[in-house]
Amino acid sequence: MLILSFDFGTKNIGVAIGQNITCTAHALNCIKVKNGIPDWNKIHHLITYWMPELIIVGYPLNMNGSQQKFTKKTITFAKLLKQRFLIDVKLHDERLTTIESKSILYMQGGYKKLKKNNINALSAALILESWLQKNKKFKL
Repeated sequence: MLILSFDFGTKNIGVAIGQNITCTAHALNCIKVKNGIPDWNKIHHLITYWMPELIIVGYPLNMNGSQQKFTKKTITFAKLLKQRFLIDVKLHDERLTTIESKSILYMQGGYKKLKKNNINALSAALILESWLQKNKKFKL
Protein backbone atom coordinates (compact mmCIF):
# COMPACT_ATOMS: atom_id res chain seq x y z
CA MET A 1 0.00 0.00 0.00
CA LEU A 2 1.40 3.42 -0.97
CA ILE A 3 0.98 6.21 1.55
CA LEU A 4 1.61 9.91 1.03
CA SER A 5 2.66 12.07 3.96
CA PHE A 6 2.54 15.83 4.51
CA ASP A 7 4.32 18.03 7.02
CA PHE A 8 2.00 21.04 6.86
CA GLY A 9 3.42 24.54 7.26
CA THR A 10 2.35 28.11 6.55
CA LYS A 11 5.09 28.63 3.93
CA ASN A 12 6.05 25.10 2.87
CA ILE A 13 4.52 21.64 3.05
CA GLY A 14 6.98 18.77 3.19
CA VAL A 15 5.98 15.69 1.20
CA ALA A 16 7.07 12.05 1.45
CA ILE A 17 5.98 8.72 0.04
CA GLY A 18 6.16 5.36 1.74
CA GLN A 19 4.72 1.89 1.87
CA ASN A 20 3.70 -0.58 4.53
CA ILE A 21 5.68 -3.64 3.41
CA THR A 22 9.08 -2.36 4.54
CA CYS A 23 7.70 0.45 6.74
CA THR A 24 9.94 2.97 5.00
CA ALA A 25 9.36 6.42 3.58
CA HIS A 26 11.30 8.68 1.23
CA ALA A 27 11.30 12.47 1.24
CA LEU A 28 10.02 13.88 -2.05
CA ASN A 29 9.93 17.67 -2.04
CA CYS A 30 8.11 20.72 -0.68
CA ILE A 31 5.01 22.46 -1.87
CA LYS A 32 4.83 26.23 -1.51
CA VAL A 33 2.05 27.88 0.46
CA LYS A 34 1.08 31.40 -0.60
CA ASN A 35 -1.07 33.61 1.61
CA GLY A 36 -2.02 30.55 3.66
CA ILE A 37 -3.23 28.63 0.60
CA PRO A 38 -1.41 25.43 -0.45
CA ASP A 39 -0.66 24.87 -4.13
CA TRP A 40 -3.58 22.46 -4.66
CA ASN A 41 -2.52 21.84 -8.27
CA LYS A 42 0.81 20.40 -7.12
CA ILE A 43 -0.92 18.34 -4.45
CA HIS A 44 -3.34 17.05 -7.10
CA HIS A 45 -0.39 16.14 -9.34
CA LEU A 46 1.30 14.22 -6.51
CA ILE A 47 -1.86 12.30 -5.69
CA THR A 48 -2.55 11.52 -9.34
CA TYR A 49 1.04 10.38 -9.91
CA TRP A 50 1.47 8.24 -6.76
CA MET A 51 -2.18 7.17 -6.27
CA PRO A 52 -1.83 6.66 -2.51
CA GLU A 53 -4.38 4.61 -0.63
CA LEU A 54 -3.88 6.71 2.51
CA ILE A 55 -2.55 10.14 3.48
CA ILE A 56 -0.81 10.90 6.77
CA VAL A 57 -0.57 14.50 7.97
CA GLY A 58 1.77 15.52 10.78
CA TYR A 59 -0.21 16.55 13.86
CA PRO A 60 1.53 19.42 15.69
CA LEU A 61 1.33 19.18 19.47
CA ASN A 62 3.15 20.81 22.35
CA MET A 63 5.57 18.61 24.26
CA ASN A 64 2.93 18.04 26.96
CA GLY A 65 0.49 16.73 24.33
CA SER A 66 -1.72 19.81 24.21
CA GLN A 67 -2.71 21.45 20.95
CA GLN A 68 -0.86 24.44 19.53
CA LYS A 69 -2.48 27.44 17.83
CA PHE A 70 -1.22 25.93 14.56
CA THR A 71 -2.97 22.60 15.21
CA LYS A 72 -6.34 23.90 13.96
CA LYS A 73 -4.83 24.94 10.62
CA THR A 74 -3.36 21.48 10.22
CA ILE A 75 -6.71 19.84 10.99
CA THR A 76 -8.37 22.07 8.38
CA PHE A 77 -5.70 21.09 5.81
CA ALA A 78 -6.30 17.38 6.56
CA LYS A 79 -10.07 17.80 6.18
CA LEU A 80 -9.63 19.61 2.86
CA LEU A 81 -7.36 16.83 1.57
CA LYS A 82 -10.01 14.26 2.40
CA GLN A 83 -12.83 16.30 0.83
CA ARG A 84 -10.93 17.17 -2.36
CA PHE A 85 -9.36 13.81 -3.11
CA LEU A 86 -11.69 11.33 -1.38
CA ILE A 87 -8.76 9.51 0.26
CA ASP A 88 -8.62 8.53 3.91
CA VAL A 89 -6.50 11.03 5.86
CA LYS A 90 -5.03 10.37 9.30
CA LEU A 91 -3.23 12.73 11.65
CA HIS A 92 -0.05 11.53 13.37
CA ASP A 93 2.02 13.12 16.14
CA GLU A 94 4.93 15.05 14.67
CA ARG A 95 6.68 16.14 17.88
CA LEU A 96 10.45 16.44 17.51
CA THR A 97 10.51 15.51 13.81
CA THR A 98 12.01 18.88 12.82
CA ILE A 99 14.82 18.47 15.34
CA GLU A 100 15.47 14.91 14.18
CA SER A 101 15.41 16.03 10.52
CA LYS A 102 17.96 18.78 11.18
CA SER A 103 20.22 16.35 13.01
CA ILE A 104 20.09 13.77 10.19
CA LEU A 105 20.68 16.36 7.48
CA TYR A 106 23.57 17.95 9.36
CA MET A 107 25.23 14.54 9.73
CA GLN A 108 24.77 13.94 5.99
CA GLY A 109 26.29 17.19 4.78
CA GLY A 110 26.75 19.85 7.43
CA TYR A 111 25.10 23.24 7.22
CA LYS A 112 24.79 23.01 3.43
CA LYS A 113 22.09 20.33 3.84
CA LEU A 114 20.06 22.39 6.34
CA LYS A 115 17.72 23.96 3.79
CA LYS A 116 14.07 24.45 4.70
CA ASN A 117 12.87 22.26 1.81
CA ASN A 118 15.15 19.41 2.90
CA ILE A 119 14.03 19.72 6.52
CA ASN A 120 10.31 19.77 5.73
CA ALA A 121 10.43 16.88 3.26
CA LEU A 122 12.52 14.74 5.62
CA SER A 123 10.11 15.60 8.47
CA ALA A 124 7.25 14.28 6.32
CA ALA A 125 9.20 11.04 5.82
CA LEU A 126 9.89 10.72 9.55
CA ILE A 127 6.22 11.32 10.37
CA LEU A 128 5.22 8.59 7.92
CA GLU A 129 7.83 6.11 9.17
CA SER A 130 6.68 6.73 12.74
CA TRP A 131 3.07 6.08 11.71
CA LEU A 132 4.09 2.94 9.82
CA GLN A 133 5.96 1.55 12.82
CA LYS A 134 3.01 2.25 15.08
CA ASN A 135 0.54 0.67 12.64
CA LYS A 136 2.45 -2.34 11.28
CA LYS A 137 -0.71 -4.42 11.21
CA PHE A 138 -2.77 -1.71 9.47
CA LYS A 139 -4.79 -3.04 6.56
CA LEU A 140 -7.29 -1.42 4.23
